[in-house]
Amino acid sequence: MLDAGHGPNTPGKRSPDNFKEFTFTSAVANYVKALLESYENVTVCFAHSNKEDVPLKERTDKANRLQVNCYVSIHANAYGTIWNNANGIETYVYPSKPKEALELANRVQKNLIISTGLTDRGVKTADFHVLRETSMTAILVECGFYTNKEELVLIRSDVYQKNCAEAIVKGIADQYKLKKKKTTPPKKETKILYRVQVGAFSEKKNADNLIKELKAKGYEAIIVTVYQE
Repeated sequence: MLDAGHGPNTPGKRSPDNFKEFTFTSAVANYVKALLESYENVTVCFAHSNKEDVPLKERTDKANRLQVNCYVSIHANAYGTIWNNANGIETYVYPSKPKEALELANRVQKNLIISTGLTDRGVKTADFHVLRETSMTAILVECGFYTNKEELVLIRSDVYQKNCAEAIVKGIADQYKLKKKKTTPPKKETKILYRVQVGAFSEKKNADNLIKELKAKGYEAIIVTVYQE
């Protein structure tokens, strides 16, 4: 289950110049979903809605009801409400540090740093609702600060959103040893040619005469020699 942090109408979750966090998180979630669905035996569902804010309890209740294997909450970070220099990427797990969640968080964090080149703030623990109330492996990813002007430029960009999605998917695929679906290459179109034989002669001069006659009438013609035992 993918959880695009917050929602389209959540107050306050936006940059000082009014860029909504959800604009970023929902885009990344869409890319993650598309990429994950290229693997075998993977079903992806959303905890969020593009139309309205979904309460946290409703999100985690849905995940528990569906008994998903993995819950990934995608966010962009903030430090206060004004522009500042806080920067980098961090990934969270619940304070008890569940083994699989910690492994997944480390893989996702590593790939995000490699993919984006931003500061590595590390894997941390927090008592967030989506980490505490889910009954499956759960992580929360903070993909840069929208209160940092330089990082907001990235967060707004489609290329960065795709980079984050690819890194998250690589971490998940590595953790669960996912295999790509086999793709069948498109069949090459077979061209069919129909050959017309006018005659067959035991003497070459008769064949030569027919060739001359056909060419005189505007037909392309050749002699094919066939050896018979």
